[in-house]
Amino acid sequence: MSFVLFIITLILIGLIIILIVFNRVIKQKLSEIERINKNVKKRISTVRDFLKIAGEEISVDEKLRKINEIIMETYDIKYSTIVVFDGAEYVIRTSNVDPKHYDVLANLHNEEIFQDSVASATPKYVTIDNDNEKLPYQKVELGRAKSAMFFPLYIDNVYIGYWIIESGKMHAFEDLDTTVIEVVKDDIISLLQTVSYQDTIENIVRVDQFTGLKSAEYLFGEGKKIIDSYDTSAVCMFRIANIEEINETTSRSIGNEIITEVSKIVESKMSDNYIFVRYMGPKFLIVFSGVEEGSLEEFVSDIKQELEELEIIEDDGEYEYTATPRMNFVISTYYKGTALENLTKKLEEYIDSAPKSENQINYI
Repeated sequence: MSFVLFIITLILIGLIIILIVFNRVIKQKLSEIERINKNVKKRISTVRDFLKIAGEEISVDEKLRKINEIIMETYDIKYSTIVVFDGAEYVIRTSNVDPKHYDVLANLHNEEIFQDSVASATPKYVTIDNDNEKLPYQKVELGRAKSAMFFPLYIDNVYIGYWIIESGKMHAFEDLDTTVIEVVKDDIISLLQTVSYQDTIENIVRVDQFTGLKSAEYLFGEGKKIIDSYDTSAVCMFRIANIEEINETTSRSIGNEIITEVSKIVESKMSDNYIFVRYMGPKFLIVFSGVEEGSLEEFVSDIKQELEELEIIEDDGEYEYTATPRMNFVISTYYKGTALENLTKKLEEYIDSAPKSENQINYI
């Protein structure tokens, strides 16, 4: 009898143990389901917030700033910085880091430790192991960031920049849910794609009434769609450098004729694939779609020579006026998916600041 009771006791103990284990497994499963639900809710909430921001009538930089704040608040990240190529250089579009670190943060793509990440389009995690160390890309600061995750950003397989999150703690991102953070990265890319055209003037196609050429509105609207069908294009801005001198020493009518004749000569040289617009005043711009800037030297030199051999003569019965244009060129490369208007602004600033006596072909 005692043996039977012993066996029954063992069976009951076994059943209790099984129930305890089963209960623990169920709790773990429920906890895992709850964690997944929380992550799903977090993703949905984040995407909803991103979509709301994307639709707001605010500047691109303000949208990126708001998204950065959501990222830091949602994922308890201390520092977050988004760097994007603007058509001329890599610039910080949003960051909560002290501006004294901007120069370092805007050039991380040049750091050896991140070059393989950029090349392979994969994230890179770096950390330190003691307080006397510093992250490989840091120059002088020891206390600000002690771990970081670097995410290269690509649009249509074209590298456009990166997103870097940093923490003041060592090994801070080792348990980070990379699935969620990849969703955030994709949302950043989607926003950059969505708002890239917001930087431009999306007006109807306008034609410059004076020369008959398309104007800058076309370049930044319909024209950009054509340009972005190529990965890279050469962009050439040129200016009639001595137009003010011509207007003052001869007559404004000769100056106007110089502008129209210059536009006619250049237009006659243009392929159907190229976009030629009157940019503003005596400034013109050509986008050589799908062409490398290094292959343009002979073509642009020939155009420059022909323009500077142009001679406009006007005789009002009392005096004979003669004028010849002096041309100044600047050329750079545009990369698909980047802000074309930022590149043209840089070219314009260069050509406007050049001495009026300058007539060269410059590459920047």
